[in-house]
This record gives sequence, C-alpha cells and structure tokens, in this order.
Amino acid sequence: MSCKPFLLQNQDLSGCRVTVLGLGRFGGGIAVTQFLAARGAQITVLDAKTAAELEDSLDQLQDIPQVSFILGEASPELPPTDLLVVNPAIPPRHPLLIQAEAEQIPVTSEIELFWQLNPARVVGVTGSNGKSTTTAMIHSVFSVSGAKCWLGGNIGVSLLPVVDQIQPVDWVILELSSFQLFTLDRLQVSPQIAVVTNFSPNHLDWHQTLEHYRHSKQAICRWQTSDETVIINADDPDLRDWDFPGNVLTFGSNADLNPDVLVEEQEFVAHQFSQKLQPQLKVPGWHNRMNAAAAITAGICTDLDRKVIQQGLESFEGLPHRLQFIGEFAGRRFYNDSLATTPESAICALEAFEPGQVIALAGGYDKKVDLTPFSRELFTRTKATALMGDTGVNLHELMTNQRMKNQPNADVAISEPQQSFKAAFDWAFQQSAPGDVILLSPGCASYGWFSNFQERGARFESLFRKLSQNSPG
Repeated sequence: MSCKPFLLQNQDLSGCRVTVLGLGRFGGGIAVTQFLAARGAQITVLDAKTAAELEDSLDQLQDIPQVSFILGEASPELPPTDLLVVNPAIPPRHPLLIQAEAEQIPVTSEIELFWQLNPARVVGVTGSNGKSTTTAMIHSVFSVSGAKCWLGGNIGVSLLPVVDQIQPVDWVILELSSFQLFTLDRLQVSPQIAVVTNFSPNHLDWHQTLEHYRHSKQAICRWQTSDETVIINADDPDLRDWDFPGNVLTFGSNADLNPDVLVEEQEFVAHQFSQKLQPQLKVPGWHNRMNAAAAITAGICTDLDRKVIQQGLESFEGLPHRLQFIGEFAGRRFYNDSLATTPESAICALEAFEPGQVIALAGGYDKKVDLTPFSRELFTRTKATALMGDTGVNLHELMTNQRMKNQPNADVAISEPQQSFKAAFDWAFQQSAPGDVILLSPGCASYGWFSNFQERGARFESLFRKLSQNSPG
C-alpha cells in the first residue's frame, strides 16, 4: 500500500480538515493534535478506545475548541478530510488507510511532521531488541560531550512540541520502531547516523510477513547518502545481508568478523582506532555490553574523545522497566523488565542471572512469533515460571513438552496460566526463597491485561511495595 505522503510546505494549516487516526496514551497523538491545532487546522480525532480509556489524553486536549472526537467505534467512517494523521500502532491495511489511498488523501504521522521541521543532525536507532537502552546510552554519551542533545521517538517522548527550539548544531537521538520507519519510508529519508542493534521476527501481527517487517526496518539506512553512516551488529547474520548505501561500522563479539568495536569480557576494543575502553556499566548482562558497544561506535564515528565515551556510559543508570532493580525483600531481589516485549530481550534478561535462581513472570499478548526458544530458556534457566496472558497456554504446553521429552525429573516449577497479574506475582513469591531473583520479563507485549508495558511494570512495582510494606515487623 502506498498512501500519498504529506509534504509540509509551511506551518499555516488554517482551514485544513485533519483527521487524527488513533489518539493513544503515549503522547505522540496528543502532541500532533496540539501541533496541528496551533497552526489553525480543524481536527477530528478517531479512536476505537472509549473516552474513559483515554481520559488522561483527553484532559490534555480539553481546552482546544477546534478538536472534535469520535471515540469507541471500531469501524468509523472517515469524515471529510484533507489530511490523515496516523498513529504508529495503526496497521497498514486499516480500512481508513485503504480509503485514504483510494481517495488520494495525503497521509502523515507525528514522526514525519517532526522530521520535516527538524534542523538538527539525527542519530536513529532501531532493532528488534535493545534499541531503547542503546538510544539512551548514545544520548548519555553525546550529552557528556557538551553538545545539546534531544532524546525522543519510540522511547516515549515526542519532540514535535519543542522542534522550534532545536538548532542545526544540536543532535537529535531517536529510537525508531518498525512502525515509525514504515511511515518515514514515504518521505524517503534516513538519519545521518543509523544504528541497528539486531534483527529477529517481531510484530508479525502488524506486519503480517517477516519480509514486510525487514523492509520497514531497512528504511533506517535505505535513503542514506554515501557520506552517511550505519552502525550494525556484526554478529547478526541477517544484518550482514542488508544493502547499505552509506559507510558501515560494526560492533560485535566475534573477532573473526573484524568489528570496529569488539566486546570482550573485561573491555571494549576499538580496533580501527587502536583504543581500549574499560567502562564500568551499572546495568547488568552481556546484552548491555553489546548495547554499549553500539553507543561506543556511535561516539567513535563522531570523533568523540574516549574519556567522554567512557564517562557517558559509566553515568548511565539504565531505563525504567528495563532490567530495573526495584528493591529487595525477605532476601529476594526484584527486577522490573516489563520493557522486554520480545522473547529475545527476555532471554537476555534471563542470561544476566545465575541459572536456577530466577523466578520469572512470563507471557502476555500474542504477537504471533515463535515462543519455542523462549520456553526452552525458561525451562532450563528458571527455578519457577509464572505464566500470564494469551501466550500463557502456549508457553505452558511448550515447557511441559520439554519436561516430558528431555528432563522428566527436572524440578523447575511451571504454573498453570494465571488468571490475573496479582495471581502470577503471588505465585512467583510463593515459589521463591532467600537468594532468589523475582524477575518480570514477559517476552510478550502487555495488551489484554494492560494498555502498555509501563502500566505492567508499574503494577509489578506496586505489588512489590505492598508486599514489603505489609510484612510483619
């Protein structure tokens, strides 16, 4: 499907009839509605969620008179529209997008509008796993250098409201999802520095095919010029087959692949520049060393001093909901890894701890990806696993089959699919003992039980606080 892109000629949209498809609760829909209203557009917001579900978002728009709402309808009609603005979560074959294409109505998104107005240099980060942490690490490194840096994109912050403050000498560090890259491809643009952490099947419920998912991801470097740079994980076999029009820098753990930054046990070795760095990371796990290697490579390609790179990484505290230590109670350590919405990212979290000491909370919304490797790691690495959500039944079957076929006497505890998040939390605690780790790392999206991973992580933290506060003594 190829909807007509919207090219922003000027910022005066007086009299323009705009339909915003998907308000959402992450801030992008709010920001783009406020942006359009400030420039004179007459706006209709369509969202299948009800007013009650969108209460927080609607509160931020209540003082804008030229915005009307059609909420709670799964299949609304498209009102008279000069421009359709689409939330990234809206799938490509949505009926209103098909209608817009047929009627030649221009289509845009929050990230496309920002891109057309942004005067600064962009570092864009994508990948199936690790992109949020890598984006934040790069932002930390670049900020220490003294440059003015802006952090945004899929990491949860829209920069559209502050785009007029951004200067050409600044750096904009963007996390870019496959959904956002799919829309940016309409403009035929890529960041000056593109970073791809890895690639594995994900969001196939949205993309429908692996080929569509890969093609969307590749937009991050598809439109680069020969003097721009892409940074890739050399260990990833899929990435090594991509076409790159720009310069290519690599990071990885395999010296035979000749990465520019090699991740070793005790240090990062930047071979091309004969530099060795030994930053002490505050975030655990081998996967975070790989994320740091990507950030180091981004610093190297912009000629940052090694001390700046090291300071930026050592000052990085980690992200909320990303293998975040939230406290200890009764000898158990609790980690919130709600941002682990793919099996691969959850496996990385499991690998950060000693096998047999983890009580995991796993499962959630079914994105139609293969959970067999995840179930295998849960079975071999955890002491017990509490299963949740739509995928709980599938994971239970996969783990039970592994027990029957491979290790019938294994003492790992596998819960029945739990009926609520609290039930899963309570079961996990009951299975634990002093010295154990209770880890929320679902490997699946949050939808169904929660609206987003932040809400899921906040619920985990809330249950931990109640547990620790209500204990005797």
